[in-house]
Amino acid sequence: RSLVVVHFWAPWAPQCAQMNEVMAALAKEHTQVTFVKLEAEAVPEVSEKYGISSVPTFLFFKNSQKVDRLDGAHAPELTKKVQRYVSSSSVSAGSNDSTKEDLNVRLKKLINAAPCMLFMKGSPKEPRCGFSKQMVEILNKHGISFSSFDIFSDEEVRQGLKTYSNWPTYPQLYVAGELIGGLDIIKELEASGELDTVCPKAQKLEDRLKILINKAPVMLFMKGSKQMAKCGFSKQIIEIINSTGVDYETFDILEDEEVRQGLKTYSNWPTYPQLYVKGELVGGLDIVKELRESGELLPILKGEN
Repeated sequence: RSLVVVHFWAPWAPQCAQMNEVMAALAKEHTQVTFVKLEAEAVPEVSEKYGISSVPTFLFFKNSQKVDRLDGAHAPELTKKVQRYVSSSSVSAGSNDSTKEDLNVRLKKLINAAPCMLFMKGSPKEPRCGFSKQMVEILNKHGISFSSFDIFSDEEVRQGLKTYSNWPTYPQLYVAGELIGGLDIIKELEASGELDTVCPKAQKLEDRLKILINKAPVMLFMKGSKQMAKCGFSKQIIEIINSTGVDYETFDILEDEEVRQGLKTYSNWPTYPQLYVKGELVGGLDIVKELRESGELLPILKGEN
């Protein structure tokens, strides 16, 4: 009844060797989980049965049923999935009712994760079925702001949501936590002109950037966060700002490609980090270093200059 994680690997792929190390570490931490390595090319029938087209690929089995898969060398995602299944097992061991309850709580959170949520096959950039592709095209055409969830990434969600919403097919569109329907319904709403009133419009990028820049009196757009900078320049600028004792907020540009590219154009500044005070661009690391040396940095950060 415990979780079984099967790693389809190949000896010629260095990323597989890395993921084997990750698996070994997870096996020590989660002794109740069974970890298995299968050389994909040595078991072609099994690989074909489960649609293994690249390595590394991980399949997750519970009670002899495939419940999830992960394609690629994503150590954090593998760790997260293992932890999730282990915790759901321990919470609901031997109780189908509590399993259902846990899943329903999770589904409710996912449905309410954004004002407009699309459950689809694939992602908006790479839809993996014609219906999902058409749905994304309609939403984009109308400038509708939406987040999405790839049902191929989680078999538990894929099956559970059909029952939860009493809707047997995908894609499924939710607004404010309520099911609107599938592709046919959305096409009808588009034809009647109601779609624009039902779904929230995307915020213009320029408006969004203005709001982000003014989110705090001192805003730093960087790679990573205050706690963990993800490049040397960002690390240096944080150390300098921290030494002033001035309070500031950060935005991780690695988390949002739209902001990362858009802010370069908006501020006419091609690199990161970028420091803003009261909505005005101060500059990058070199400027901040110059201001520190001239003694001007603290007054600027305090808004006195």
